[in-house]
Amino acid sequence: MPQYSLHINGAIHQVDVDADTPVLWVLRDHLQLVGTKYGCGIGQCGACTIHLNGNAIRSCSLPVSAVANEGMKLTTIEGLSKDGTHPVQKAWLEVDVAQCGYCQAGQIMSAAALLERNPNPSEDDIRNAMTGNLCRCGTYTRINKAVAMAAKDL
Repeated sequence: MPQYSLHINGAIHQVDVDADTPVLWVLRDHLQLVGTKYGCGIGQCGACTIHLNGNAIRSCSLPVSAVANEGMKLTTIEGLSKDGTHPVQKAWLEVDVAQCGYCQAGQIMSAAALLERNPNPSEDDIRNAMTGNLCRCGTYTRINKAVAMAAKDL
């Protein structure tokens, strides 16, 4: 098996996996970074969202060989902040967004990526950015409110 060097959450990790192993399984099974969740497995629900160089991506459908190049930095929910003090994480608690909580890591990562590129989003910007993340509990109103609240705290 090939060995890959991955820059994740500010540290370099070496993994021996097949080239087509999805990043999600490298994170969860090989590096024990289990905050990123498996949802649909085809990149449609957003539960597996992480950042690649600050952009939200779906880790379940991205092969590890695509992110093992120098200069590619991955951030998982564990790396968003060391103590849960990222403005999106704080707003999530303030608004009490989570019900079952399964989708929230992916939701938070998508919201953080949005605010990184657009720190003053409109309601439509938020709704459009979060469209690809599904919440089976239907907490979309609270999700959008938390993202707007986080934008004010940036």
